[in-house]
Amino acid sequence: MNFAAIAGTMLFGACSGGHETTGGDNSTDKPVVENTTYPSDFNSEDEFLDYLQKSTFDYIWDGGEPNSGLAPERIHLDGDYPENDKNIVTTGGSGFGIAGIVAAMDRGFITREEGTARLRKIVDFLGSADRYHGVWSHWIDGNTGKTKPFGQKDNGGDLVESSFLMSGLLIAREYLKDGNDTEKGVAADIDKLWREMEYDWYQNGKDVLYWHWSPDYAWEMNFPLEGYNECLITYVLGAASPTHPINPEAWHKGWNRSGNIVSDKQAYGYPLVLKHNGAEEMGGPLFWAHYSWIALDPRGLKDQYADYWQLNRNHALINYNYCKANPKGFKGYGEDCWGLTASYSTRGYMAHRPGEDVGVITPTAALSSMPYTPEESLRAAKHFYEMGSWIRGKYGFYDAFSEQDKWTLPRYLAIDQLTIAPMIENHRSGLLWRLFMGAPEVQEGLKKLGITSTATND
Repeated sequence: MNFAAIAGTMLFGACSGGHETTGGDNSTDKPVVENTTYPSDFNSEDEFLDYLQKSTFDYIWDGGEPNSGLAPERIHLDGDYPENDKNIVTTGGSGFGIAGIVAAMDRGFITREEGTARLRKIVDFLGSADRYHGVWSHWIDGNTGKTKPFGQKDNGGDLVESSFLMSGLLIAREYLKDGNDTEKGVAADIDKLWREMEYDWYQNGKDVLYWHWSPDYAWEMNFPLEGYNECLITYVLGAASPTHPINPEAWHKGWNRSGNIVSDKQAYGYPLVLKHNGAEEMGGPLFWAHYSWIALDPRGLKDQYADYWQLNRNHALINYNYCKANPKGFKGYGEDCWGLTASYSTRGYMAHRPGEDVGVITPTAALSSMPYTPEESLRAAKHFYEMGSWIRGKYGFYDAFSEQDKWTLPRYLAIDQLTIAPMIENHRSGLLWRLFMGAPEVQEGLKKLGITSTATND
């Protein structure tokens, strides 16, 4: 099949009209979905949501790296891979996939026994893989467990990606810890890996956390984690660590920049709440509202700096309203065709965001925002599906597409595809949020940072 030729000759339609969204909603209540429709191939909204979750979950389930059970960095159905890339697994994307495994077990997409067996394989592999003060590298060779450098100096511990991984593992631990002996064994081994992560080491003696440490280059990457971007969960886990906790001053002085993180900007009538690094006018790519928030429940989550539900909901609504307004006049953008985040594009990999976009829509942006924008996200999902098979395949919608340039590729990235099932699960049931927020260490960590949560009855 000549996929490029089919995509290039396809007739492309503009997005249709729909519901008008008003600005300035500061509510922490879950938005109500009304008059939502679903494609005619499905008998109900629930059946359509099952399809969205199951197809994207299959990326790690059927498409998982055979030896480790973890998520490959990318799956290219066209077979065109970078050299020596096919067995490389991604740490952060695997964390999202592990959360998806829990959701799949709970929904019956797989049996509990099947899910536990896969988690057993994953935990055993991670226990023998290269670690740096308890922290994994960004990429790992799925055959050997050895570090695959993400860059010359990025050949050691990646605290952020490892935090995404551990957040998924802690969700699994909480799900399994009261189960049968096999399940309890997996939970206990996850707990061991968790206790071996040296978050305090990654402070480098400063009031901030650092993203990288290398046995060859030490701290030369020099990337302090200062907000706001996707990395917030790293501080929560650092404060929650039962063995190597961080100094809470790192949260206040480092991540929150001694209070300078707070924003007074608005876009489309919605306050940004916090200053988005490098995107202070209309917010960053939407993965910032997903990666940390697969585990961490933003509903009722507040501190002196932010209402985190408002932060995330407004981030999604600004992104939606930008695509709806379509100030650059890109073909296809509209209220049922929206979503800007990091993905493949017509210009290579890009972190698309309002004002920094090239006519490329990334389905995960809208789909993974479903807890914040259920009506807008479901309408987009229906539209993407009805656009036809040119933008979807074995593992759901392809990573990105452009009606403007009549472009897509039959390719997927773990960090995009594997956020979809967990975030839809949080929209549907709150399961993953409930499990993570129920962990005693997480509750203590939030208290240390001065964060209150209705989810922890605090």
